[in-house]
Amino acid sequence: MKAAILAVGSELLGTERLDTNSLRLTKVLDRHGVELRAKAVLGDSEEDIAAELRRFLDRYDVVLVTGGLGPTADDVTREAAAAALGRGLHTDEEVLAGIERRFKDLGWRMPDVNRRQAVIADGATVLSNRRGTAPGQLLMSEHGSALFLFPGVPMELDAMIEHHLEPWLAERSGGIGRETVTLKIASLPESVVEERIAPAYDEFGRESITILASPGDIRLCATAEGPEAERRQRLEAMSSRLAELAGPAVYAYSEQDTLEKVVGELLRRASATIALAESCTGGLVSERLTRVPGSSDYVLGGAVTYTNELKTQLVGVPAEMIAEHGAVSEPVARAMAEGVRRALGSDYGIGITGVAGPGGGSEAKPVGTVHIAVAGPVETDHRKVRFPGDRERVRWHSSQLALEMLRRRLLGITSSS
Repeated sequence: MKAAILAVGSELLGTERLDTNSLRLTKVLDRHGVELRAKAVLGDSEEDIAAELRRFLDRYDVVLVTGGLGPTADDVTREAAAAALGRGLHTDEEVLAGIERRFKDLGWRMPDVNRRQAVIADGATVLSNRRGTAPGQLLMSEHGSALFLFPGVPMELDAMIEHHLEPWLAERSGGIGRETVTLKIASLPESVVEERIAPAYDEFGRESITILASPGDIRLCATAEGPEAERRQRLEAMSSRLAELAGPAVYAYSEQDTLEKVVGELLRRASATIALAESCTGGLVSERLTRVPGSSDYVLGGAVTYTNELKTQLVGVPAEMIAEHGAVSEPVARAMAEGVRRALGSDYGIGITGVAGPGGGSEAKPVGTVHIAVAGPVETDHRKVRFPGDRERVRWHSSQLALEMLRRRLLGITSSS
């Protein structure tokens, strides 16, 4: 099957609201081996939506639409779908009664405008919405193409994917699907990762393996399609080979596992604690670690020692050390990590100091220069790096490398591995 996705909503054409629903739908199509051929975003124009639906329905087997099923005047997806298929519209009394019950259960009177959500295209199958008032609809064109209308609220869409779209696709895919496994690597250049895994291209095919690079993070994506048993076997073989080639640089084998989550689990397993002294990152590493539920098991706390005086007062960096080497230096980073570890009584300490920019750099210490230290029970590791990019990118890179250094320390991995 070939598919297209249409996201409806004038707000999606601006700069503040992104179309994330199409990403959700794409993952579902991938799992069932459906080839996505087109995506579009349109504003709330009945004429434009109807025209695009006609074009999609003539070309593709499945068309998925999100948005425009609300109760307001600019929600015109129902009308556009009916116009595209040459159908009429009617009020479904059963659907209307269900919407009224939902409002009554919440202790509210249903506004009259919500009656619009009970308007159904002739011949459509109503798709129940367990998390909202707007039902979905499934319509079949005269050529046999399927048109799904879904609400645009992500929470509602997720439930409708699970209860309506997934079963419909599974019934027609015959067990043939496509799956992707993801291996994640932190703080290595894309070219280094490419060089390491190159043999896998010859073994499994270049088209089966993709490298996706983002600041401080690399994703190795291996994709297989076919019957479930065959693709799972191939995915396992590809994942094992990529892990072997990439080595201990791989920190996660799931898209959902962030570096801070992985580091937190390692700290928990070791019954170890962490404290942080941050300067140029301004508490970003602390925020990332405490973003993970249950992080109070291993994060004791820390200090944003942005000024030289606070580096001395809060974590004990000698003033004469700062005067001699400067705040952005290896001795100061080491002293910050060791000092915060000592002050808070943690097993490990992180110290970060650098020039995030855009100003403040010098010939000796240009913008992007960062010193990171990880102190532990036995010794203190240190890295000096110069990160590219603007202020936010330098800060993010710094937080990523600090967490990666801690991960490697907890696993006993050398920095060259």
